Amino acid sequence: MSSIDISEQAGVRYLHFGSEWVQGAMRIRQPYALELAYTREMMSGLLFHDSETWPRSVLLIGLGAGSLTKFVHRHLPRSRSVVVEIDRKVHAAASQFFNVPPEDERLQFVFADAADYIMDTRRSFDLILVDGYDRNARAGALDTLPFYQACWARLGPRGLMTVNLFGRSRGFEGSLERITQAFDGRAVAFPSCDSGNVVAFAAKGESVELTLPILRERAADLCERSGLDLAATLARLEQSGTLSRSTLRL
Repeated sequence: MSSIDISEQAGVRYLHFGSEWVQGAMRIRQPYALELAYTREMMSGLLFHDSETWPRSVLLIGLGAGSLTKFVHRHLPRSRSVVVEIDRKVHAAASQFFNVPPEDERLQFVFADAADYIMDTRRSFDLILVDGYDRNARAGALDTLPFYQACWARLGPRGLMTVNLFGRSRGFEGSLERITQAFDGRAVAFPSCDSGNVVAFAAKGESVELTLPILRERAADLCERSGLDLAATLARLEQSGTLSRSTLRL
């Protein structure tokens, strides 16, 4: 791993891996809020299941500044999380500068190559969040068919995988094709955020079929419980044509 740099601008602290690419951010006065739009979008998978007990187990691939890790640990108190990060220096920086909590009975850090971890582990997860990149915004082995197939195998019967597809040099279509193949066609990409990030979702088990009014109702409830505002995400979904007859199907 290259050098790890910290910068601050207009009250926001940023993490970089020795390049201009932002690997994570935190608003200093709101350290537990999801500052970057794509991180908020990655958590919109919480709308897919109408249950305060889902997910019970979460695998986070790539720590970065720890935004997703902090959100899950703070706002999903019934869940247990495993965070896989290849570089211990990233964890040290996230702990020192971005308020990432220490391990406890609900949070475990594993320092390993996530591609190896997902192939070797026999643990099952309800939710897998994939956001792993190098200094040049390349995903490497984390954007291959075998990796996505291994994620499918590690998901439980109501499992969901969420992937940040930012940084694919030839666009996200190839990545989405691999995800779709691994999940037997059950994948969808949300329209890109202002930052250019595209977030894809892939499901296992029972089908997801949610009308826009139901999505809005669940989003309002989630916002009340956690402060996560997904109104902009739902507005883009409605305008983009991603929904079929105002219904999200996955």
